Amino acid sequence: MEPTQIGGRRKLPGAFAIILTLLLLAAVAAGSFYYWHRYWPSDKHADYSFAGAEKPIFYKGEQLAGTAKGSKESLKLPFKILKELIDPSIYYEEATQSVIVTTENKVLRMKTSQLTAMMNEKPVELRFPVEKDGDTVYVPLEPLKEIYKMDPKESGDTGAILIRKTGDIVNWGSAAADEKHPDRTRALRSDASVKADIYSDVAQGTRIMIWGEQEGWYKVQLESGVGGFMRKADVVLEAPEAVVLQSGETKGYVPWKPLGGKINLTWQQVYNKNPDPTKFAPMPGLNVISPQWFIVNDAEGNVKHTADAGFVSWANSQNLQVWALFSNGFDPKRTNEFLATYDKRMKIIKQIVSYAKLYRLQGINIDFENVYLKDKAVFVQFVRELAPFLHEQGVVVSVDVTVKDGSETYSLFLDRKALAESVDYMMVMTYDEHWATSSKAGSVASLPWVEKGIVQIMKEDGVPPSKLLLGVPFYTRIWTETVKDGKTSVTSKAVGMDAVEKLLKEKKLTPALDPASGQNYVEYKENDQTTVKIWIEDEMSMKKRADLVKTYDLAGIASWSRGMEKPEIWDTIRNTLEQRP
Repeated sequence: MEPTQIGGRRKLPGAFAIILTLLLLAAVAAGSFYYWHRYWPSDKHADYSFAGAEKPIFYKGEQLAGTAKGSKESLKLPFKILKELIDPSIYYEEATQSVIVTTENKVLRMKTSQLTAMMNEKPVELRFPVEKDGDTVYVPLEPLKEIYKMDPKESGDTGAILIRKTGDIVNWGSAAADEKHPDRTRALRSDASVKADIYSDVAQGTRIMIWGEQEGWYKVQLESGVGGFMRKADVVLEAPEAVVLQSGETKGYVPWKPLGGKINLTWQQVYNKNPDPTKFAPMPGLNVISPQWFIVNDAEGNVKHTADAGFVSWANSQNLQVWALFSNGFDPKRTNEFLATYDKRMKIIKQIVSYAKLYRLQGINIDFENVYLKDKAVFVQFVRELAPFLHEQGVVVSVDVTVKDGSETYSLFLDRKALAESVDYMMVMTYDEHWATSSKAGSVASLPWVEKGIVQIMKEDGVPPSKLLLGVPFYTRIWTETVKDGKTSVTSKAVGMDAVEKLLKEKKLTPALDPASGQNYVEYKENDQTTVKIWIEDEMSMKKRADLVKTYDLAGIASWSRGMEKPEIWDTIRNTLEQRP
């Protein structure tokens, strides 16, 4: 018997139709299961972990290592976090267990476990002390609010601390509203996936900080500190906030500079007694003189001085400011010892401030040389502590630095960038390119070497030209090369400009321009074995140095040292600096 046909087609057997139907249903079920497994939002909840921190600390949505202590007025943050985020210059001194905060006009010292702090060496009472717990130092925020204008946000729900800094941009949003379902919440999840656990059911309208985004999701944080991910569709963007937290400092001190001109400073060497300035030759154009008056004389911080009120009176009568030079005596061991503690540093500072007031000085020039590399940071700290006290008296603070080279004790110990933040001016001693004991004869300061040194400090250390004075030498070296048994030995002696000029006349020598150094140069033989070489400092070389001051718009020029120059040099410097383009 043949199968029945309907409309020209054969009717499928009933069993086959059932199988096909079951297969279709299975496919639909599988698809539904796949969709549910991949796309249907999970409603599983999980507790948000603060990595075990009782009072977690956040910055830009990221939890920082460590925990805060206390709450509200008693809130304390780890010293390390304050240094990394708020004030890179805050200083902890292990020897005295002191936290030291320095600003333009304040020095605050807080000792561990003590409720009496010192603000500019005047006692102030704290409500809560610095605390040390194991290796962590906790600093109370209450006394710092006046200085930093800090306003960390503390969650009343979780105790989390949210730190904000001036310059930060906070992108705000809120959980999207649903008028038909006002009680519906928005899920904050552990990951950017609907299958991720829910950390928080966020009520509509709740404010949210947005710290990043990826396809379809925002990385967010609630004001409780709880963070995670929310779908973009669940967040309404709001206006971003630029954080501006002004410090409590008032900038009352403005460093002196000559009206419409450049600083023209010269150093005055002082040995056993003060020179008689009334016998000085005229120095037209000079506006600052820096006598060598103060030196730290021992490891306990006692300052020896040769200051002279008569010298100050003479200088003022000549319209000269006196920026007395203050030295460490170039003794690295002694320097290491007297810089070691706040108490010794403050002992020195009080003496310097007292002398500045007594002799009515307009400035202090810090000249620390031959310092251990390990004392790099504490030297910066000393300058940071000294500057506010001098500024309080209206005294200009300047520091001498070398060009950057490989010497640890004369160059590498100098943190020029950090020093520039505290001082008003920085004298760059662009000499000696070739030292007295150099094994090779050469210029004290060739022009290319000088220019490279000053540019390097501006570029690499970010020191603005308005703070830089170009140090120039008024001396040169007479080099003697002697050949004996095929070997050349080199010796030198430093002399002033007049001595070189006298020698040229005696020997009837005519200098020629040395293009490599940019200076006039002369050499002659004393005998078959001995050659004398001189790279000359004169009006030409000094004009080129003064031109560099103008080219880079530096603050001025500083010469070492008065008495080694020719009289004509002063007019050369003045005319070059004053000449308009």
